[in-house]
Amino acid sequence: MWTILFLLLFFGLLAAGTPIFLVLGLSAGVLYASTGQPLVAIAQKIADELNSSTLMALPLFVMAAAFMRRGGVAKALVDVAIAWFGRLRGALGLVTVVSCTLFAAICGSSVATALAMGTILVPAMLERGYPRHFALGVVGASGTIGIVIPPSLSLILYGLIAEQSVPRLFLAGILPGLLQAAMFFGWVFYYSHKHKLPREPAVPSGELPRLTLRALPALSVPVVVMVGIYGGLATVTESAAIAAVVALMVSLFVYKGFSPTETLDVIADAIKSAATIMIIVASALAFGHWMTDSGIPASLVRFTVDHQLHAWQFLLAINILLLILGCFLEVAATLLVVMPILAPALKPLGVDPVHFAIVFTHNMEIALVHPPVGLNLYVLATISKAPVVEVVRGIWPFLVLLLLCLGIITYVPQLSLWLPDLVYGRQ
Repeated sequence: MWTILFLLLFFGLLAAGTPIFLVLGLSAGVLYASTGQPLVAIAQKIADELNSSTLMALPLFVMAAAFMRRGGVAKALVDVAIAWFGRLRGALGLVTVVSCTLFAAICGSSVATALAMGTILVPAMLERGYPRHFALGVVGASGTIGIVIPPSLSLILYGLIAEQSVPRLFLAGILPGLLQAAMFFGWVFYYSHKHKLPREPAVPSGELPRLTLRALPALSVPVVVMVGIYGGLATVTESAAIAAVVALMVSLFVYKGFSPTETLDVIADAIKSAATIMIIVASALAFGHWMTDSGIPASLVRFTVDHQLHAWQFLLAINILLLILGCFLEVAATLLVVMPILAPALKPLGVDPVHFAIVFTHNMEIALVHPPVGLNLYVLATISKAPVVEVVRGIWPFLVLLLLCLGIITYVPQLSLWLPDLVYGRQ
């Protein structure tokens, strides 16, 4: 009876549009009550789990992303990309892929990447005569790179829940992210030649070094993060704090995207975003704790062993499940609901948790650009005042590429594991 009540409550609240932290929190309360455990155990578990230095990196990276998004960084990256790729046909489409990849390596958020780049590049492409559906599609799809290129907020959450090293996860995301960017670049190059999209005027030779130098302060943020972590100079959390300070300095004094008097407003927006994520994490931790103690992960392992499922079959089934869940839940919600069930089952099934992190996050990339919940679709529809149907029309070729990339990432684990194994050795 309790199980039926839980399922009705969980899916009923989701269908009613209840915020995900309430769905998880109320469901956890029902589950604890069903086993006779005191509800105070939920509060104790949340307090214990939130006392994590790794988790503290998340709001700091959110703050760095807020500074970069408001600080004029996107414009500097677009300018340097146009300087280098402007002579190619369909240059603005190619610039979008390159700029989104660079910006993703700075802010770690797909939605923020799509918002910042879409505000600049969609109007520019429309002015140059690009089809609107294509302009929206390339920005929306390229924005998804932010979820896997480090520093990725989703990989930080995954590391917390699955108890994996965040630096290893960051390294694991680099090659798959670059593969995705290369596939998008190739498609845009082909489409641009097929439809004879315009080239951009050549940049004077003296301007190229100047624009490149102007972009270097923006690129200093991911350099600070990577050097700090992999040079052994700082922890992930310390690197996140340094990144936030550098992002603030760059935004205020180099690009001057906002004035010092507006700094508190930007910080307030960042804190609001970070608090939203932390509340979801807190409620999900209580939910995940009960789920682990319930024996459901162990039952999943027994089921796969009894039915003699191979690792490739397990991964195929999980990919299908995640693609379905992505139609209804946003990224953090899917991660926080599903991973407490799957994380304990990975190693017994012969699946490397670091490899699975990239498989999982790539599924979440796809969720960002397919209806009905794809957040990037609605972000672009809002900033361009275009119907969502038109955004979907532009996205679908990139969805095919994302699914192809998912297959490669899933069944070529060395693509994800080569860099972590090279730096840290095999686990």
